[in-house]
This record gives sequence, C-alpha cells and structure tokens, in this order.
Amino acid sequence: MKKIKNIALIGMIAVGVLCSSCSEDFLKPDPLSFYEPEQTFTTEAGLRSVVATLDRHLRNYWTYYQAANLVTPFYTLFMHTDLAVAGKTDQSTIWADPSERLTPSDGMGGGGSEVNQFSYFWGETYTGIKSANTITSYIGKIKDMDEASRNKYIGWAYFHRAYRYLSLVFMFKDVPLVTKIIEGPKFDYKTTSREAILAKMVEDMEFAVQWVPEQKDMKEIGLVNKGACRMLLSKLYLATGQWEKAIQQLNEVIDNSGYSLMTNTFGTFVTPLNTETWPIQRNVIWDLHRPENKLIAENKEVILGMPNRGIGSSNSFVAFNTMRALGPLWDDKSNLLDPNGVQAVKSFARSDKNYDSKYDYNRSIGRGTGYLHPTYYSQYGMWEVNGVDDEGDLRRSTKSGNWMMMDSVRVNNPSSKYYGQYLQKSWCKDTIRDWFGWPHYKIYLMDQNAEAKESSTQFNGASSSSTTSGIADWYCYRLAEAYLLRAEAKFYNGDPAGAALDVNKVRERAQCKQLYTTVTIGDIMDERARELYLEEWRYLELSRVSYCLALSGKPDEWGNTYDVNTYDKQEGTDPNGGSYWYQRIMHYNEFYNKNPELIVKNHKYTIDKRNLYLPIPQSAIDANRLGKLRQNYGYDKYDDSVPMWGNWQEAVADEDNLSN
Repeated sequence: MKKIKNIALIGMIAVGVLCSSCSEDFLKPDPLSFYEPEQTFTTEAGLRSVVATLDRHLRNYWTYYQAANLVTPFYTLFMHTDLAVAGKTDQSTIWADPSERLTPSDGMGGGGSEVNQFSYFWGETYTGIKSANTITSYIGKIKDMDEASRNKYIGWAYFHRAYRYLSLVFMFKDVPLVTKIIEGPKFDYKTTSREAILAKMVEDMEFAVQWVPEQKDMKEIGLVNKGACRMLLSKLYLATGQWEKAIQQLNEVIDNSGYSLMTNTFGTFVTPLNTETWPIQRNVIWDLHRPENKLIAENKEVILGMPNRGIGSSNSFVAFNTMRALGPLWDDKSNLLDPNGVQAVKSFARSDKNYDSKYDYNRSIGRGTGYLHPTYYSQYGMWEVNGVDDEGDLRRSTKSGNWMMMDSVRVNNPSSKYYGQYLQKSWCKDTIRDWFGWPHYKIYLMDQNAEAKESSTQFNGASSSSTTSGIADWYCYRLAEAYLLRAEAKFYNGDPAGAALDVNKVRERAQCKQLYTTVTIGDIMDERARELYLEEWRYLELSRVSYCLALSGKPDEWGNTYDVNTYDKQEGTDPNGGSYWYQRIMHYNEFYNKNPELIVKNHKYTIDKRNLYLPIPQSAIDANRLGKLRQNYGYDKYDDSVPMWGNWQEAVADEDNLSN
C-alpha cells in the first residue's frame, strides 16, 4: 500500500538554512550571495532530506501564512488579475493601488495581513533554487549510486529549479541565473535574459522527463513524478513558442499515462459540519475538491498533489484557513444590518442560548473575513458561454451547494424583526468585504479543531491542535489543466476547433450545457478561471499567456495583436494598449482604474501597465554590490543599457568567477 509522504524532514539531517524557509530571514538577506559553510552530502539520505525540503516549500506557496494564519503568498497572485482585488476594507494597508505603491524599495510587502506577499516569491523562490542546486552540486559525492537513481535525483532537482524559474521570469522577467552551490561569496551577478533562462529550463526538463519515474512506480504520494515533469515541460515549450512539442507532451499526459478526468462521485462524501443550514447534493466536483479525496488511489485525475495533513508528524501540517480568508464577512456588526439597524447575522457558538441549527452558518460555510473580493466577471460574467448563463455548470451550482451567494443567507439574529428572512444587498454598507458569491466547494475545509469545542465561534478551515489534526491536501497539477494547456497550444498552432474539443472535455465533466465549436484565447483563459481558481497562480499564468500570445502573433478575444518586443514596454493607467494581462484587467475588473471616487482607507484601486512585471527588489540590487542587475521597465533606475547574459552558457560559466 502506498503511503503519503511526510513533507517535513522526516528524521533526515538538517541542511542549515535550507530547513528554515518560513523564516523572515529569507526575505531580508542578499538573495544572490549563496555562500555558506560547505555541507557535504555523502549519502542518499542526505539528498533525500533536500528533496523533502523542496516538496514542502513548494506547498508553502499555497499554505504558508503570515499575520495570524490569514494571508498566504498565492492570494496575492489573484489581486493583480481579472478575478479579484484586495477586500479587507477596514485596514489602511489594503493592497488596492499597486500603480502607486509597487516600487523596488517598499512595495513588495512581506508582512501584515493586508499588504501583498510578493517579497515571498523572490526570497523563497531563490531559496528553493539553492536547495535544488544542492542536489546537483553534491550528488557526485555519493558512492555506489546507480545511474538511474542518480538521474532521478537530478530530475527532481531540475523540476524544482525549473518550476521556480518559470515563476520568476513571468513575475520579474530577466533575473540572475544560479545553477550551482558556489565555493565562496559572489556579489557580482549579472542579469540573465528570460529567453536564456527558459532555454536552460527546457533542456533540464527534457532530461527530467526521461529519468523521473511515473507515479505508479513510486511508493510515496507527493513526490514529483513523470506526469508533473511533462506538465512543467509543456509550459516551458509554450513559453518558448514550441507549440507542437507542447502538444506532444500533453498527449502523453492525457492519453498514455494512466490519468483520466473524474466524471462520477468517488472517495469519501465529506459534508460540512452542519448540512441543515446549507445542504450539499453529492456530485463529482464536490468530491474532487475534498482534501480527503485528492491524493487517494481512486482519484485518477491528480498528477501532482501536495500532502498537508496532521498525520505522522506535527511538522507535516500547516493550517490552511481558506474559509476565514476567502469567504465574505457575513457577520459584519457594522455594515450588514437589517432596515432597523440590527446586526442581521451572527456567529453563534453551539453553547449559545440563541444558537439555532437551522441557521448555523459558522459550521456550514465558515466565518469569512473577505480578504479577497472577486470581481463581477468572476462571479457572473465568465459563466456566460455562447451568450447564455450556463445553469448546468456544477462549478457554479447553488442547487448542488457547490456555489454560495449572500442572498442565500438568512437573518439568524433573534433580536431582528427580520429573523429567518433572506439578506438583501440593499442592507449592506460594505459590498466589497461583505457581499459576493464564492466557490464553496473550493474553500470549504473541515475545521476539526473548532468542532471539538462547543464554544467555538470561528470555523476557519483546516486547523489543528494537540489533540486534533487537519487535512488540507491541495493540487499542484491535475489532468483538467493538461486539457486546457493543450487547448492553448492548439490555439497558438492555428487549430481553434481542436482547442475547443479540449475545453469541452473539461466543461462536459462539469455537466455544462453550453459547449464551444471554436475558441479564442479568452475562452481558454475563462475556462482556466472557472476550473482552476485557487489552484493556478492566476497572475503568473496571465503573464505567461501574454508572452505566448505575443510570440504566436494570434489575436486576443478583442482582435488585438501584440508585438513581443513592445507589449511589456508601456506604462500608464488609461484603458488602451499594454499587454494581454492589462487588457484582461481593463475589460473584466470593475475596480482598477475605473472609479476614481472609490477610495478605501485613502487608497484607490489603480494598476499600471508596467505592473505586468514586479520590480527587482532594491535589496537584491544593493546586495549585489560588485555587479549591476537590470531593473524592470517603468520602475525607478530602469536602464536598458545595463548588460545581461543573452545565453545561459555564459551565465553558468560566470558563476565560477567569485567576487574578490
């Protein structure tokens, strides 16, 4: 029987700095000087500990919280998109206006619950690259390891390094390429072009696909497998304009690797703790997104899952309070009042004399705080296909219980004369934080810790204590995304009808009634939004697709085409021009640059064309004191004349030239 891998270091030797990636230290030191006392790995167990660290840190992009376990790094990746904006309106630090606040010096966040977490993606990602380089740098010191085993470890390292560099080049564009653990301090790195980095990552992942085993040939669940390598390689092929090669890799994943879309209910039917208030009709979408079902053998759709559960070791679980952060603040005592000024909905503990199981929203949907506010498009517009609101789509089905709307909530405060009546939007004074619809099936995680106490007034998501454990397994890759990636590749390759067939496979599983005969890139990105919300890194994917679309020369859904040399060299907040990422925001996000009167805690919702890429942190530039890194276009000290490596071979050769 296969067992789920403990992502903690499971008794392996500590690797110094590699074992502490959740520390703020990784956000502060110079991230380009990787000198540290030599660590010699002469056993397979030593390298296995680094692999465990890499797997755990991959999960941390989704689960690592700052500020009272409410904001994870990847939430930030929805604030800069067509799907959502920052929603916690009572905080002065709300991340509403990146056009003014995103700077190399102080706009990268890194602390507090309402600012962004972009600094995490710079510091933690380079930390992961360093961990991957530890494997490739030291594996030659291990004696008596056969070629297949050696290449498997190198393949694992290549996957983690390529995953992180793919993220870096579509968040920060041109960045330093680091491929080894150096033998002394180096403070003279030079930027390497995105194109050169992508070429190196393609070569590495072609190697990894050959040597990393299929999941069926590994005992543990949660390790990187061949299917995951093919998924990453396909994205790299897309990012380098190799459409046919991307299609070939995705054909292997879809047709020849033993995966299949789940089309029927399966696994355990895990319902909310109270189904009297909000019942669930069992369906495949609900079952697919239960963490208890994500990594079981019966689930043929998961390609790479990330175990996160309090089983075996207290260090293997990270609380994931999705219901708290992503649901609306339905018990707002100041802004959601009945017409007589009485708080409409309260979060009653079961021990409270006013508790009524019919209206127990705490245990049925969780007690949200509205950290992200989904746009009108993500709640309504994108669900229209062929001009029709597709009521059959299980992913937005209130009938099944998968999707929840605020006007389905009833007044549960006995002090209100409107007790038992549905809430009305006109009662709500803060519709950003308190009033929106959401995919309940995605954010519902059983709060076993709160359930153990009848006095609990907060059900936040997967939590744990000394006596209970949480389950918050999450997807990194699953087969539905493979279909959508193949659709994207077919679109660039001039086959929109073939692309439609792949999009329809995903829609048919969701029991949609409206299907496509042909698709635009917008249709594909809409389907990604419907299917992969809170799984994909939306900002990164929009940035990647913006580049791919420019490479392809194909038009977007409005007929715009993009010059690969100029699409990212524009700035301003007017609705014209910019990248595909910017046009999606201008067309589908009703907040950014639309309503100058909409001011939240002295911040307007504004975003700039230049914000397609994040600024290179000034701390990294300063730490590289004997060299000069290129700043991105539109940010302070941008200088296009700063030289950079145009091919990865030169960058790798330069790594051995240590600073004096």
